[in-house]
Amino acid sequence: MLSKFLKRPGKNNPRSTIEPGRRVYAIGDIHGCDDLLAQLLDQIDRDDDARGPAETTIIILGDLVDRGPDSAAVVERLRLLKQARPAVRLLMGNHEEILLAALAGDDKALRLFARIGGRETLMSYGIDDATYDRLDYPDLHRSLIDNIPSSHRQFIETFEDLIEIGGYAFVHAGIDPRSSLDQQRTRDLRWIREPFLSFPRPLDKMVVHGHTISDAVQQRAHRIGIDTGAYMSGTLTALGLEGDQRWFLYARQSAQADQIGSMLSA
Repeated sequence: MLSKFLKRPGKNNPRSTIEPGRRVYAIGDIHGCDDLLAQLLDQIDRDDDARGPAETTIIILGDLVDRGPDSAAVVERLRLLKQARPAVRLLMGNHEEILLAALAGDDKALRLFARIGGRETLMSYGIDDATYDRLDYPDLHRSLIDNIPSSHRQFIETFEDLIEIGGYAFVHAGIDPRSSLDQQRTRDLRWIREPFLSFPRPLDKMVVHGHTISDAVQQRAHRIGIDTGAYMSGTLTALGLEGDQRWFLYARQSAQADQIGSMLSA
């Protein structure tokens, strides 16, 4: 029998809302695209100012690193932002999980790191192509230890797995829709695709997630997916939430920083 977390068949999920006086921005998977992140954070600040006073939270949905060219710069930018603005919150993506395991010397994680964009991450910390090509796995581990600052490792270790605000649940990958939020497995929160993505009905909270790339924002009865594949597409997406309203902001390599998506109703 499905958990009580699921809505009864035929019952409409009430409009997801954020409590009065609060505003939330969620940013999708960055993957080393520091130029797009800088542009999007600037858009968020200007959009936030234009909307008037509120208690504003920025949520980073995870996967800061790998694949794109500037993972080190992304981590440092967000580390400093978190210091300046404690209301910024960050979720642990599967790529951060792998990076931490590789730093700890896990051989399987080291091999996976090398296959999923870790080369670009280590190069962003100062390793050149020729040096990287000479590394075996023990050398790769030593290079990670030597070149990734302890401040970055400690920062990543503080990332969360699940954030609930109002009628929304924010995660990196998704949830197991057969279990309640307080019974979710860490692996699912960081890695799941099915049965989450194709689940046909509303849940008690609207789930905001990244992890699975789509050409455009995906809005379904139970989820909003905002990973628009920044490192491939050149588009990094943020979702804005206040009351019962939703809107989207986009940073694009070919666009000016003031390009703003249309406001959409929930």
